Amino acid sequence: MGVPLRAWAVLTDGPGTRWSVYEEYPPGREVATVVARGWIGRAGWARALRILPDGCTDLLWDGHALVAVNATGPALRRWLPGTAVTVGLRLRRGVAGSLLGHAMTELPPEGVPLPELWGERARRAEDVLASGGDARRVLEQLVTERLRDGFAADPLAVAAAHALRSPAVRLPALVSRLGTSERNLRRRVRHEIGCGPKQLQRLLRFQRFHHGLDALASGRTSLAGLAAALGYADQSHLGRECLRLTGSSPARLVDGWARQGAMAETFQTGAAVPGTIGA
Repeated sequence: MGVPLRAWAVLTDGPGTRWSVYEEYPPGREVATVVARGWIGRAGWARALRILPDGCTDLLWDGHALVAVNATGPALRRWLPGTAVTVGLRLRRGVAGSLLGHAMTELPPEGVPLPELWGERARRAEDVLASGGDARRVLEQLVTERLRDGFAADPLAVAAAHALRSPAVRLPALVSRLGTSERNLRRRVRHEIGCGPKQLQRLLRFQRFHHGLDALASGRTSLAGLAAALGYADQSHLGRECLRLTGSSPARLVDGWARQGAMAETFQTGAAVPGTIGA
């Protein structure tokens, strides 16, 4: 989960200067059971993009390598300008460990080369991509082949990931509903997602805070009001979670969002374009 691109920064067919490209697309029918969406992006200017944790895993081709990235902690990814396009598949929560054949707790936050997990199959795919192959098709074909190997998602982890989207869900009640033990649930969720149920619930709640940045930056709500609406104990609780999950305070995230809005007005008036922007 990175800082979302604004409309002014995304390439369009109309007139005007635009620097970045980002587009989501629905996955093919063959992979839709495990892939939530596909996406395509190209950095239009050099910058460091902070990737915020949301408990999701992406398989991506960045123009150089096939990588599996698991967003359970903050990470900084540097993007260089140019024509290289990044294509990714966002996996559904609760399936990554089984699909990749590896416990997600053991994968580094910056990602792992897919050939280290899928061997020769992924290396052949990298060769095709390096020679100009269609990244969307190649990525989906890799997942399709894995499904044909007999992959089966862990229904307990999938059900838990779906239920934990609600901040009102309590772990003891969830354990009882799923007919398992807390220890078993924690083990299987950690294997599939890379963090335990309570941590995943905190990540999903923080994601809802992230979606409220625009309302905060425009003054339509306050930090205290949003914290209460999202179920945080108070504004200080939100601040501690934000620091732990991103390394920044809520105020800094809001300020960064507001600066993007100010840059939009600058670009629209035809002012000079800065060479580097940090998000």
